[in-house]
Amino acid sequence: MSTDTTASVSTHILDTSIGRPAEGVAITLAARAGSDAAWTALGGSATDADGRCKDLPALPEGTTHVRLDFETEAYFLSKQNKQAEAQQDAPANRDSGAAVAFFPEVAITFAVVPGEHYHVPLLLNPFGYSVYRGS
Repeated sequence: MSTDTTASVSTHILDTSIGRPAEGVAITLAARAGSDAAWTALGGSATDADGRCKDLPALPEGTTHVRLDFETEAYFLSKQNKQAEAQQDAPANRDSGAAVAFFPEVAITFAVVPGEHYHVPLLLNPFGYSVYRGS
């Protein structure tokens, strides 16, 4: 929850290759106060059955930048067989020549201001992703 002196962050993930929430994706949250400051790891969580991560750590006062790190490789490897069945014409690792995820992780960095809430959804598939500021 944001306050007058802090911002707050939430996220969710939709696996667009199967049209369902991405469950069990580990997410870590880091913050910094200023462009030249070092990142401070604040902790993390994982997405629930609805693809939502409702218990990310609170941001410290003075935070100006936030980074969300999504560990997508483990998710795709655990879903690989199910995805290949769900999208028969587009196997999970098509054209990659590898048995690992093309995007093993996704890092999203964004600026924040105190008093604002930032909901940052990730639309994910094996060969691309999109992110936006939601509501």
